[in-house]
Order: sequence, then C-alpha cells, then structure tokens
Amino acid sequence: MRRRLVTPEGVDLGLTLASMGTRASAFFLDLLMMLVLLILVTIAAVLLTRGAPESSKWVVQIIWLLGAFLIRNFYFIAMEMGPRAATFGKRMCGIRVVARSGARLTADAVIARNLMREIEFYLPLSFLAMAAGEGGADGAMVLFGLGWALLFLFFPFFNKDRLRIGDLLAGTWVINAPKRELGVDLLRPFDAAGFYSFTDEQLDAYGAYELQTLEKVLRESQIEAIATVSWTIRNKIGFGDVPDDYSFLSLYYQGVRARLERKLLFGKRRIDKHDR
Repeated sequence: MRRRLVTPEGVDLGLTLASMGTRASAFFLDLLMMLVLLILVTIAAVLLTRGAPESSKWVVQIIWLLGAFLIRNFYFIAMEMGPRAATFGKRMCGIRVVARSGARLTADAVIARNLMREIEFYLPLSFLAMAAGEGGADGAMVLFGLGWALLFLFFPFFNKDRLRIGDLLAGTWVINAPKRELGVDLLRPFDAAGFYSFTDEQLDAYGAYELQTLEKVLRESQIEAIATVSWTIRNKIGFGDVPDDYSFLSLYYQGVRARLERKLLFGKRRIDKHDR
C-alpha cells in the first residue's frame, strides 16, 4: 500500500494508501454526522413553524427537503475543499484526500469525486426507497438496485490503488494522514557559522502545508531529498549556494515557522503557498 508521490517542488513523499476498512469506517461516521445534521434541521424547521396555522405546515417540508439536499450534496464537497481535505469521518480515522499528481487538490477534483457518489450510492438507494414507498419494489427491482450499489462498492478491490470510480475520474487518492503537530524538536540552535538570514519576502514564499512537508524531509534526512528540496527552495527565494543543505533547511524551517506563528497571533493563517 506504499506509493511514491513527487510534488511539483521535486519532493518525493512516501505515502500509504488508506485501507478499505478505514475508508468504510470514515464513510459510516460521515453518514452518522449527516444524520445528526438532518435531525437538527428537522428540529429547527419544527421550531420555526410552531404555533403557525395548519395550512402553513408545508413550510416544514420545504425546509427539511432543502436542508437534506444541501447536506447530502455539499457536506463532502465543503469539507474536502478545506485545508485538511477531509470530512469529520476521515479526520477521526486519520485519512485525507490528495491529488495523485502531487499538485494541490483542486475544487474541480473534489467536486468530481463527490458527485460520482450520487451515482455510486445515493441513486440506487433513492430509487429503491421511492419504489418501495409506492409499493412497486418487486424482487427483481430490489436485486437490480442492490447489484448496482455492490458493483460500485466492490470496485476498489479490483484495482491496486483502491480507487473508487470518483477517485479514478478526479485523479485522487485517499491516504493515511495521522494527526501530528510541527515538531518542536527541530527547533534546535545552530552555531553562528551556519547562520543564514532571510527577508520577510523569502519567508513568505511558503505556507503551513509546505512547512509540514519540509519537516517530513528534515526528519527522514535522506541526502538526495535534502539536496533537492534545498535547491528548489533556494531557487524559488533567490538564495545563493550554501555549504550545508541540512543546516540551511533547518534554519529556513525555523524562520518560516516563526513568521507563520507571529501572523497567526493576528488572525492571519496561511494554509499553503497559494493562499494569498
């Protein structure tokens, strides 16, 4: 389940794909979360129409249907378009969505992978529920609906990257991403001979996401990766040659982290290098 992912900056990240069990658990937790939200919408609709004439009770149905539509169609999209690229269920299970190209996860990819869930999961179940409500769900129709849902459910087992149809179309992976904070142990002092000074403009070249990636590179201490990342950063910020790539990266890490933390005190959070 290990995969290589090379970012546009030339960083080779070793990733682990999320297992089907973990993804199923996250999806089940998300369904529970959506159910809770739907219950809250129902309660809000009832409270808003309490004491209203009987003829206006249809307002409850409209509010409920609108809330159910928004939750069903935009819960996953809104959550995965956030900086963590994960729903509440995925966060609790320690997984997230990433682009297979190594580039930034785009809104188009998030929308594409989640709209496919309508065909994969909601459509057959909605069709069965509607037919059952009208008393027309015979055995053949039930088998067809279940077969449709199971076809998409087991699709990830037939490809090595465990991709849903939505992942295949959107160019995404779901990977293990256990929660971790930026390492305090990397903030160790250096002697004056290894000191480099950076301007505010140079420190503003990257955000929190790139800082976490840099921390991963420093922790793994692979010579080739250290050299590649050092060259990439120096080329981007207009910095000359350095005698020690690791010291340069460590001090740049400290400088960027300190600047991001100072900005955070004033309510300015920079998610990544694209966040202006």
